[in-house]
Amino acid sequence: MTAEQAGADEAARAAGLVAAQDKAAALFAEVAARDLVAPGVGEREASDRIRDLANEMFGTTKHWHKRIIRSGPNTLAPYKENPPDRVIGPDDIAFADFGPIFEEYEADFGRTYVFGNDPHKHRLAADLPRIFDAGRASFAADPHITGRELYAHVERLAADAGWEIGIWHAGHLVGEFPHETVDGDKAASYITPDNPDPLRRTDRNGRICHWILELHLVDRDRGIGGFHEQLLDLA
Repeated sequence: MTAEQAGADEAARAAGLVAAQDKAAALFAEVAARDLVAPGVGEREASDRIRDLANEMFGTTKHWHKRIIRSGPNTLAPYKENPPDRVIGPDDIAFADFGPIFEEYEADFGRTYVFGNDPHKHRLAADLPRIFDAGRASFAADPHITGRELYAHVERLAADAGWEIGIWHAGHLVGEFPHETVDGDKAASYITPDNPDPLRRTDRNGRICHWILELHLVDRDRGIGGFHEQLLDLA
């Protein structure tokens, strides 16, 4: 492959990831417009509603990871856990974590919803995109930033706001489905304290690494958590 062909391939990959995220954003705008995540709705029911909407809007039938809607105390559970299904309450906080595949490119998109007037839940929902933007700004400002350094920065931002990181990482590689095949070294594929490598690098196949910034922030004393994720290094 010539350098020109490689450059065109990389541009196409980046455009595919951005297009996938644009579709995910449109999907979740419609989720909000239709109140698909709402009090009185079960978590599994809400997940199925969003799955069906993705198919209706974009013909999407595949998701690269399990579809997650969590509410109330379930918002503390990390990704790998499978808490029992519950009905969203009138004063709950809830979040969605979906990984729809659009034309073989992965989107990974998460948003938080608050019902009722609890000020701590509303503050968490407001802090999530703010901390995300600050984390992205830190990435943009340092061309040599490592996974370890970005995780530490996000952890400090969360602590300054009174929250903890609820999972062991703050993001991961993303690409063509499935992204797990991009790099066999698990730590190197995540924004984690165990990853000393620069995030701006190529994978073992010589392709540019693209990243999702994933925030699961919790307050264990109050029993609440929130979630926000999308592309870090592109759109």
